[in-house]
Amino acid sequence: MGLFDYEFQLEKIKEHNPPLQRLDALIDWEMFREPIEEIFHKERKSNAGAKPYDRVMMFKILILQRYYNLSDEQTEFQIKDRLSFMDFLGLEMGDRVPDEKTIWLFKDVLAKAKLSEKLFVLFTQKLMDHKIVLKEGSIVDASFVSVPRQRNTREENAQIKAGEIPESFEANPHKKAQKDCDARWTKKNNQTEYGYKNHINADQKTKLITDYAVTPASTHDSQVIEEIVDQTDKVLYADSAYQSEAIEAYLEEQNVQSKVIKRKHKNKPLDPADHKTNYKHAKTRVRVEHIFGAFTTWMNHALHLKAIGLQRIESLTGLTNLTYNLVRYEQLVRLQGVKVI
Repeated sequence: MGLFDYEFQLEKIKEHNPPLQRLDALIDWEMFREPIEEIFHKERKSNAGAKPYDRVMMFKILILQRYYNLSDEQTEFQIKDRLSFMDFLGLEMGDRVPDEKTIWLFKDVLAKAKLSEKLFVLFTQKLMDHKIVLKEGSIVDASFVSVPRQRNTREENAQIKAGEIPESFEANPHKKAQKDCDARWTKKNNQTEYGYKNHINADQKTKLITDYAVTPASTHDSQVIEEIVDQTDKVLYADSAYQSEAIEAYLEEQNVQSKVIKRKHKNKPLDPADHKTNYKHAKTRVRVEHIFGAFTTWMNHALHLKAIGLQRIESLTGLTNLTYNLVRYEQLVRLQGVKVI
């Protein structure tokens, strides 16, 4: 190898303007350091042992992982294998790369501290402070978060559905560690789903996610409206699943203008005026589907997760929503001239 072959090859890669490098050039990653360092300062019991990896670099590994939806093992391998990944993380040939166990442990600490939500709020608030998100119109919807399907007996499933932990799990700690007692089964459009739901509130203009909630899959979309919608939302667009007297009363109480799609009832079809209004509102509401489409396409089925348990799914889903916002913000700057924060 020549002395500068690595640098020459990296420059050739950057000529393609890869997404990670575009993101790295725009985002001030140091904004996330203080809350991350704070939880690890509480966790660390001793200064003995090997020096820990830079915490912001570890956080960037999780962003990379959620963007490409990689397992911990694949994340370790791809960092070692791909120059663009190393460059994104500020690593060079010969530098130590965190192994899959280290990545898992870092995620576990974040999950237990519920830090994903705090980091999501930190970045979202920054977008609002700089008037990038004005919340002149908001859209709510939910998408399934798929997790590994469990193979339990009918009795065990009945106990789990009732909110109990089966005795067979309690008697075997190793078995219990592999069982998801928080995920639920549900049906939609005659299709069976298992796992959780990612309920989001998105800005109508920018398609940035401003709030979210994670629930078991069996939770109806309308049941979390009070968690993700408040008085800061001026106008709300939603599909007919959110139509109810209780939701309308809540929106009126919060001074939020309702543009929820109306649905017809048995033996009571919609009149032409309601059809026209629904069509008008639907053209705006459909923008939220672009977000879920992004999770599926350029984030490689990001809501298909391998983890189990509500705590970990909440953390990973929060990281997924944050990753989407980071990438979407880069798109807005590059394609629509949004100011750099």
